[in-house]
Amino acid sequence: MELKDIKTAIASTGIQHLNPMQEAMATAHGDNILLLAPTGSGKTLAFTLYLLQRVRPDDNRQIKALVIAPSRELVLQIYDVIRPIASGMKVSALYGGHSMTDEVNTLSVIPDIIIATPGRLLDHLRRGQLDITGIQTLVLDEYDKSLELGFSDEMSRIIRRLTSLKNTVLTSATRLSRIPEFLSVGRFDTLDFTDSAPAPRHRMQVVQVESPVRDKLDTLTDLLHSLDNQRVIIFVNHRESAERVYSSLMDEHMPAGLYHGGLEQRQRQLALDLFDNGSTPVLVATDLAARGLDIDNIGAVIHYHMPVSTEAWTHRNGRTARQDAYGTIYVITAEGENLPEYINFDRSYVPSGHSGNPLHSDIATLYFNAGRREKISRGDIAGYLINRGGLEPGEIGRIIVGDHSAIAAIPRDKARDVVNAVTPHRLKNTRVRVTRLR
Repeated sequence: MELKDIKTAIASTGIQHLNPMQEAMATAHGDNILLLAPTGSGKTLAFTLYLLQRVRPDDNRQIKALVIAPSRELVLQIYDVIRPIASGMKVSALYGGHSMTDEVNTLSVIPDIIIATPGRLLDHLRRGQLDITGIQTLVLDEYDKSLELGFSDEMSRIIRRLTSLKNTVLTSATRLSRIPEFLSVGRFDTLDFTDSAPAPRHRMQVVQVESPVRDKLDTLTDLLHSLDNQRVIIFVNHRESAERVYSSLMDEHMPAGLYHGGLEQRQRQLALDLFDNGSTPVLVATDLAARGLDIDNIGAVIHYHMPVSTEAWTHRNGRTARQDAYGTIYVITAEGENLPEYINFDRSYVPSGHSGNPLHSDIATLYFNAGRREKISRGDIAGYLINRGGLEPGEIGRIIVGDHSAIAAIPRDKARDVVNAVTPHRLKNTRVRVTRLR
């Protein structure tokens, strides 16, 4: 694509101005780029500008570009950025937890761009369902995280098959000098925006909350009841702890979700969707949520457990104070607990357990048991909720359509009436079951 066409497509998505990093990638001429920038700085759009200029849709049906990311969530976020901009191109996302049959069907028409996790992509290659020998542009997004998660062997096997590779982009949120050994592609030009990008520390307040006992659950509960309404992520170090904290918050009738690597992919994605659309403004998570989540307006991060490293501290905190917003970092400490030297407090706080505007949700999420494969679109669902459900257009929040299901955010106080109103009616001549997620 031509750069002017890419910028026009970007503008149509509501983005009117590129930041300096994105402009730098738009005009980068090197064959191999190492892009370093903090989380939340717009790296995905930056490498998309570079990638799309090197992809030419034509009648020669072969895959032209590949993006590899370490997690399903990151694959889907990249897909949501690239697909609306890649005019005239087919973009496919491949990831674990997704129906293999659906992926095989979508690959029956060869895509121009593939976005994939390493394991799922290698699975398709082993089955002979893909030919990647024609790919000329490769992006390894959050490549250090992929190495950390043990994907080095999978990525090495994939890259050995890229016999036509001309351009490579590596991205990372932190400075790393080590380029993976399996990349024998020559010198990398480094674009380092880790310092020049707006550092969010001055937009964060780091607050100590002391727990009188080693078990911090009561202190956490008091803190949450003290906060004004906002989005909050609570970070713990273990899956078992996440389950325990989440169960405790459920007993307190707190609008919370749960997110960790032991959950099925669909459970994890649904937890993020409900957090993003406002149905559950509190998310209990392990460090799986510390990187790659593109959710704005998170007002506070709570460290229930101490982060295990400086990097974990940085990435957890990077979920808030994004896009020039301000955020508060709460660290719950207990007597005798070692405090890492990289944690410096701005103030301390003793929660009262009361708030004039407590954490709550005015949003409900409706679930539809039909999606893209049933030829259902976001517009179809919006029209259904307006014409059959009696909602005004401004009352409908985010609609997300999956392969065989969809969800829509609507006012909580109207959810029951809307479900009752739409139940007798078909959606686009399809009998669908609409229920409220709880």
